Amino acid sequence: MEASDSFVPFLEASGFSVKISDSLSAYDDAGLVKNVDLIVQCWTAGQITAGQRANLDAAVRSGVGFAGWHGGIVAAFDDREYQWMTGGCFVCHPGGFVRHTLTVVKDHPIVEGITTVELDTERYWVLTDPLNDVLATITLPPEEGAPWREPVTHPAVWTRQWGAGRVFVSTVGHHLPDLDIPGIRRLTERGLLWAARQ
Repeated sequence: MEASDSFVPFLEASGFSVKISDSLSAYDDAGLVKNVDLIVQCWTAGQITAGQRANLDAAVRSGVGFAGWHGGIVAAFDDREYQWMTGGCFVCHPGGFVRHTLTVVKDHPIVEGITTVELDTERYWVLTDPLNDVLATITLPPEEGAPWREPVTHPAVWTRQWGAGRVFVSTVGHHLPDLDIPGIRRLTERGLLWAARQ
């Protein structure tokens, strides 16, 4: 909750009226989720009902923005149709907290002025949709005892279109110190604004 709360002042200053739900029951209200400009999800390893997922999916397809970071979006639900919407699925974070570099790989307003960000946090091994617009990656070097024998590059920040809606995903953000790194804070804030209903 601390991580998501830290973005409330930014969203309010950007003109949003923020409503916070501490349960997935908000997704039961199709009218509610379809009539907002942006849903910022921070929910890890939960169970979403078919009805909740259908309401969320319909809202995003209608133009509602959907955004989040780390497990709050890509490790939220073991639900294939949800994962199709987000464009990715968390598999594991090898080695726990590890020093590594996030590298921007595409020109985009979300990452403008950012080339690399040094991190000491979890690396996300993700399975992703090749139709994602990948903005930044991380590379895992060969490591003793690891199941990969060559450097492996994974998407770390991406956007995608889902119907009329925009989806923003960043795999960085295990805890508040990650989100307080200036480059990560900037790209996350920009990602939220980019995703919001146009």
